Amino acid sequence: MANKGPSFGLSRDVQAKIEKKYDDELEERLVEWIVTQCGSDVGRPDRGRLGFQVWLKNGIILGKLVNTLFPDGSKPVKVPDSPPTMVFKQMEQIAQFLKAAETYGVVKTDIFQTVDLFEAKDMAAVQRTLMALGSLAVTKVDGQYRGDPSWFMKKAQENKRDFSDSQMKEGKNVIGLQMGSNRGASQAGMTGYGRPRQIIS
Repeated sequence: MANKGPSFGLSRDVQAKIEKKYDDELEERLVEWIVTQCGSDVGRPDRGRLGFQVWLKNGIILGKLVNTLFPDGSKPVKVPDSPPTMVFKQMEQIAQFLKAAETYGVVKTDIFQTVDLFEAKDMAAVQRTLMALGSLAVTKVDGQYRGDPSWFMKKAQENKRDFSDSQMKEGKNVIGLQMGSNRGASQAGMTGYGRPRQIIS
């Protein structure tokens, strides 16, 4: 990985806009959830975007997090005993987390790219992925989620209904309110618009 110097001009403006999307309050909630979900042995990061990035950078904590959401016996990420020091091993660990998150049900558009985290290119995207993962975990109600359910929004779930044939036939006779309604409409008490025609003899 080549070291990148400071960016100038348009590149700096774009990077500044990306960094503005990072939410410090959301970071606190995500850290709280990760520590509750994985246990206190994962530690806590230094406050701020870079502290959060350094904490997650080697992919170990992310691997532990996603493994806790799967039932015992089907852990998708192999977490090594000692944190990897080689760059490609760390990036591989992050890639395993991303694949497991997708398997869990996170939509592809919500998943960050490895460099977003590893090089701190877009930490807001990392937050979005973790939020999507948390929302899914709260929604699934399978006993794997640990933490306060109010930390994440529940995803909408299917509400399937079974109507009988007679109910379906009755529904065909009902005029939907989108079509408008003439119930209660009457011209009682209405007068013509404008002044009546004046006839002078």
